[in-house]
Amino acid sequence: MFHDPKVAINRVYTRTGDAGQTRLVGGQKVEKDDLRIEAYGTVDELNAFVGAAVDSCRELSQDELADVLVRVQHALFNLGSILATLPADMHPQQPRVREGDVLALEQDMDRRNEALPTLRSFVLPGGSRANVELHQCRTICRRAERLVVRLAREQEVDPLTVTYLNRLSDAFFVWSRAVNHVAGKSETLWRPNEA
Repeated sequence: MFHDPKVAINRVYTRTGDAGQTRLVGGQKVEKDDLRIEAYGTVDELNAFVGAAVDSCRELSQDELADVLVRVQHALFNLGSILATLPADMHPQQPRVREGDVLALEQDMDRRNEALPTLRSFVLPGGSRANVELHQCRTICRRAERLVVRLAREQEVDPLTVTYLNRLSDAFFVWSRAVNHVAGKSETLWRPNEA
């Protein structure tokens, strides 16, 4: 259920990070290169790339996929909120990813995958800008996942964050293929040892 965020951003700069530190949602001061910051920073980076893919999908008149990607952007912001908060500071009303978000990704992948030709080789990014951007999203998503897995070895992390990122990376792969298929663009199949 959506709740209006209780946020007021009056000034963008605060100068509090000039010494290389920042604060988590609970107020704890941490170094800007802390693994938790790196994890949610990478999720934020991913979100920016998803925004580019949204625009590229709209340019190809693939508005339905663009709408799915916008929902992913919201889920990624929720996921970043979780990562920016220590488990002890989680609020019951705090946005988070849920099992339903993972299920929605699986259902969307299954539906789109049915229309795609069977792969006989790995594919290379290309064919359309949207395809390339979705592959970029896939690789950034995998990096975010690796960082969260590493973080989870050191600190308590909601296991659903890893599950969501893992499934989302798979979805980006399916979406990268689907966007070319719908646009009538051919896929570039990997040919081993070709120079």
